[in-house]
Amino acid sequence: MRDVSIIGIGQTPVGEHWNRSLRHLAYDAIAAAMQDAGIERADALYVGNMLSGEISGQSHLGPLIADFAGLRGIEAVKIEGACAGGAAAVRIGYLAVASGLQDIVICAGVEKMTDEVGSRLTSALAQAADADHETVHGISFVALNALLMRRYMYEYGVRHEDFAGFAINSHANAVGNPNAMFRRPITLEAFKRAGMVAAPINLLDSSPMADGAAAVILCPSEQAREFTDDAVRIAASAMATDSLSLHDRHDPLWLQAAQDSARRAYRQAGVGPADIDLFELHDAFTIMAALSLEATGFADRGRGWQLAANGDIRPDGRIPICTMGGLKARGHPVGATGVYQIVEAVQQLRGKAGDCQIPNVHLAMTQNIGGSGATIVTHILEGG
Repeated sequence: MRDVSIIGIGQTPVGEHWNRSLRHLAYDAIAAAMQDAGIERADALYVGNMLSGEISGQSHLGPLIADFAGLRGIEAVKIEGACAGGAAAVRIGYLAVASGLQDIVICAGVEKMTDEVGSRLTSALAQAADADHETVHGISFVALNALLMRRYMYEYGVRHEDFAGFAINSHANAVGNPNAMFRRPITLEAFKRAGMVAAPINLLDSSPMADGAAAVILCPSEQAREFTDDAVRIAASAMATDSLSLHDRHDPLWLQAAQDSARRAYRQAGVGPADIDLFELHDAFTIMAALSLEATGFADRGRGWQLAANGDIRPDGRIPICTMGGLKARGHPVGATGVYQIVEAVQQLRGKAGDCQIPNVHLAMTQNIGGSGATIVTHILEGG
């Protein structure tokens, strides 16, 4: 197996892109990444996406985007892993390059969500849950997370406002990210006043639905210097799964796939949680941030929320998370989110994260969650 490096990155601002189609958004990110890497062609294109068929009526994304990006003829395919589709696309690209089957690979994530609102979008997102045992009863995705949060609060004696630190941190970090959807801070008082979505989850516990696209270019590490002096090595890439439905899990308050993929990544990279300089976790809801920190070894069970309350997750804290706004404030264009996380980690490792820059970053970890934890992809990236 060959070492793999990221030699180019690109992204669009996250938001409501009424005048840009799926293909246009993907092109914008891919073109920027190709320019960053200094390439004109690639061997393959892997596109992470969740909702193109349901929302845009367009499922055959691989050749569509390859053709529109001027790459007609190359291997191109859509990768679906619910909200983890973006990181899954990078995982597939990583395997293609590491195996020696491909040399230059483009991994992109793209999503158009805001063309639909209300029940149709809610129903589309619910397809990441178990259709026979969860969505058949009318439960929405936010409601599934609300059940997790309520159980967590009950088991560990946690108040709802104890989760506020996650949202406050993400919004504070997004202020310095020109591509973030919500570039404004929030207060504890605003968090406590926010309208309820599905009790106990309120509006400021939740990431926004959004449009966006991001892309990375991969090549063998031994060739990376031919393209850039800013290459970032993929020190580890790992994926794990759990049951689709919450009721089939041994413990609904433990993200087993997060633990499994993180352990595999730590082992591959030869590091542990104490070696990670920043963690771009999947804060689709504040409860997921707490559960992720626990499953990946940064906090004891039932204590993930304390890292937010104590300030340990802030840019100057023990383990900075969501350093450019995370899903909560950057926005969560579901199939693209995992690629955004990796692009932002690369910016940090290059020392080019602008006002969001964390000092002395050497190792960054990203973790992208599909569904309520059924598919989880973890990457560890190493700066030059």
